[in-house]
Amino acid sequence: MEIRDREFLIQAIEKAKESVEQGGFPAGAILVKNSEVIGSGISIGNLLNNPTGHAEIVSILEVCKKLKKTDLSGVVLYASMQPCLMCLGASMWASISKIVFACSKEKVSEEYYGGHYHVSAINKELIQPIELVHMADLEEKSLEVVRKWEVHLNEK
Repeated sequence: MEIRDREFLIQAIEKAKESVEQGGFPAGAILVKNSEVIGSGISIGNLLNNPTGHAEIVSILEVCKKLKKTDLSGVVLYASMQPCLMCLGASMWASISKIVFACSKEKVSEEYYGGHYHVSAINKELIQPIELVHMADLEEKSLEVVRKWEVHLNEK
């Protein structure tokens, strides 16, 4: 594993905190190429009336627009939570070869992912499977953000 994976994943978790602070879902993402952050995203699609406004999608769109291309080969996606099917698909279409995430899908409600499925099994069926890296030692840090968001939801 790359030495800086932990540092970049902590930055993605910080983006998740930012998302919650702005009234969004507790997920954040950053994109890195050659050890440099080239894009980031938060999950405020609910506020923008955009069901595709997930942190991963937002960061991919930002970088594709900035670089004026759709091929993000060599880019690593760092996500506070394991990406959903839509975000896995967008990553595949963008040629992202590696995703590093903190919180696994199994640790939160199926509702957050739109159902019961196994991302890793689906990933294996892709023509270009993506390397999925779960950094379990940061899972609790990501779950803290999710729990804070859940408490806020229950207060409404």
